[in-house]
Amino acid sequence: MSAATEVTESTFTAEVLESEVPVLVDFWAPWCGPCRMVAPVVEEIAVQYGDQLKVVKVNTDVNPNIASQYGIRSIPTLMIFKDGEKVDMVVGAVPKTTLSNTLEKYL
Repeated sequence: MSAATEVTESTFTAEVLESEVPVLVDFWAPWCGPCRMVAPVVEEIAVQYGDQLKVVKVNTDVNPNIASQYGIRSIPTLMIFKDGEKVDMVVGAVPKTTLSNTLEKYL
């Protein structure tokens, strides 16, 4: 079972914008090679920061409105939300250390 939750256009507001903890949103698509490369890193982050952070995935093929609403031009894009606001983002398949360092600022 995945540690990251799949989020759709109907659950995005409740899961991400109304979350009481910071949320890492992984915008991805099944056909995207770099998305598959970063997926295990996202899973590790979800396990490592389990109590402090919520990790969700948005399939941009299935949920194009969320992707366009947040100006997603390339995937994978990892976006950090805190208190309902987008506070940071990392684009592309990055090493875990890069992602952790970015996240640490918001925990």
